[in-house]
Amino acid sequence: MHTLEPHFLWRNLYIASEDDRSPFYDREYSEFEFTHAVYNYLIHPQWDAFGSATLYTKILFADYDKGFAILEFIGEWNDLLYNDIMFLKREVLEVLMLHGINKFILIGEYVMNFHTSGDDYYQEWYEDIEDGWIAMINFREHVLEEFARGRIHHYLVFTRELSNLSWRQLSPVQLYDIVTSKVIKRLNG
Repeated sequence: MHTLEPHFLWRNLYIASEDDRSPFYDREYSEFEFTHAVYNYLIHPQWDAFGSATLYTKILFADYDKGFAILEFIGEWNDLLYNDIMFLKREVLEVLMLHGINKFILIGEYVMNFHTSGDDYYQEWYEDIEDGWIAMINFREHVLEEFARGRIHHYLVFTRELSNLSWRQLSPVQLYDIVTSKVIKRLNG
């Protein structure tokens, strides 16, 4: 897992550690010292810790004018044992929402498992963003099934189309436009 880096091709457009509105502002990273792990597996030092024992993120892009952010994740999303959604909401999402972000694109290719413990924080997040939305792209099928079993699909948008997006060759705005069209289609349809 230590070779799985957050997507870095948009760094010329946005760097969370240089954005004074980001929860990771002024964070310094090592390219050589591995300090974070998911269980016994070291992860690349560019991932950001936010209080979870098994889940890490990277804000790949934030556009405060359009009100959207793109976050990539790695690890195990475990609300049951570690209440990951509480830490994510309080430490990352609420900071972004304070600055007008109400549309979230969550990339989950590197999320290995999900364990639910209820939908309270997801409902709260959904209600906090009012006219916004939360879209999940490229999460593994078994992870999405667990989100659905936990009844969290009422607050998050995930579809087959969103599960197979070739997003890496797109710009952040192109990805946002594609996801927006699919979210609107799902919500209206």
